Amino acid sequence: MPEIHQLIGKVHETGASLYQKDFFHTWHKTPQELELVLQVAETLKLLYLYNVSTRCFDSGLAVSQFRDNSTRTRFSFAFAANLLGLTVQDMDEQKSQIAHGETVRETANMISFLTEIIGIRDDMYLGSGHTYMKEVGEALDDGFRNGVLPQRPGIVNLQCDIDHPTQSMADLLHLINVFGSKEALKGKKIAMTWAYSPSYGKPLSVPQGIIGLMTRYGMDVTLAYPEGYGLIPEVMQVAGENATRSGGSFNVVNSMEEAFKDADIVYPKSWAPFHVMQQRTEMLRNRDSEGLKELEKACLENNARFRNWECTREKMNLTRKGKALYMHCLPADISSVSCKNGEVAADVFEQYRIDTYKEAGFKPYIIAAMMFTNRFGDPAGVLDQLVERGLHRVRR
Repeated sequence: MPEIHQLIGKVHETGASLYQKDFFHTWHKTPQELELVLQVAETLKLLYLYNVSTRCFDSGLAVSQFRDNSTRTRFSFAFAANLLGLTVQDMDEQKSQIAHGETVRETANMISFLTEIIGIRDDMYLGSGHTYMKEVGEALDDGFRNGVLPQRPGIVNLQCDIDHPTQSMADLLHLINVFGSKEALKGKKIAMTWAYSPSYGKPLSVPQGIIGLMTRYGMDVTLAYPEGYGLIPEVMQVAGENATRSGGSFNVVNSMEEAFKDADIVYPKSWAPFHVMQQRTEMLRNRDSEGLKELEKACLENNARFRNWECTREKMNLTRKGKALYMHCLPADISSVSCKNGEVAADVFEQYRIDTYKEAGFKPYIIAAMMFTNRFGDPAGVLDQLVERGLHRVRR
């Protein structure tokens, strides 16, 4: 299997280590650390296709804590854990003592006696998701330092209020496979644009994840949204700084058509305005149900002013040679299919439907790579051992 040995060699060549390092935001990782995750993900994917078992744990838990609904990320986490030999335990807060006031410090320790990885999704409360993940991390540090825990579990951000690193890294790996290499992405234009949705509270973390990561690879990143639909200012600043360092560009426009013009990749995705998410978070904390109803009504009325922010055939024709790659984290709001008016026209989505499924298919391996690199100080060495062991994943 020369391909596998070549990939393992690339893992070693990164010279990077993510051993016992939580994965919160991509922009806090070095280029070498990001490359390590990409190469390990590619290696695990190839081993899976070659029917080689990658179970490197005989016991241990991977705890998932989803504080928001999920399909792709939830099942990707379960796939990743199972691929490495870990048992998934879903943390249902309604069935735990959290509902009775148990503290984060206590909960984090009680779920971690046999736990290797904790995956957390907490994206709905602006200013809270990432803060909660750090609080869990500090509680784990305390438990391990005081001999309560035999190991300090790693944390993987499965989406917070600021970033969605498993999504953006999966998107990056998809682009690398579509265009042939990481180097081939330099100079490519990606349009990360707001799109109309009949709902109002979609998180900011997907567009922020895209602009925060793709600007590191010399891409020409254009962010487009109607007036008033801006993202967290600090993340936009990060994107601009990344673009300067990588030789790419980061531009903000208020026209979907302008963003699509000569684009190589388009990513039309709805999100709530930054200031609306701030208001919504405060109302949720105060359990202000009447205020939330009024906010939703006002936001939906405002959204309706921008129904023309839809990815249509006419807009796709504005892209480079009319053949830009369409991307979406899914599920997309598909006009005349999942809703009357939405983010993307039915014919456009159908043309790229299989591509979006392939895009989603990289996420299990990205999550597995984040787990793997967190738990092993010599990931290339462990991968070599798995190949040499030669166990079949499925005995045929």
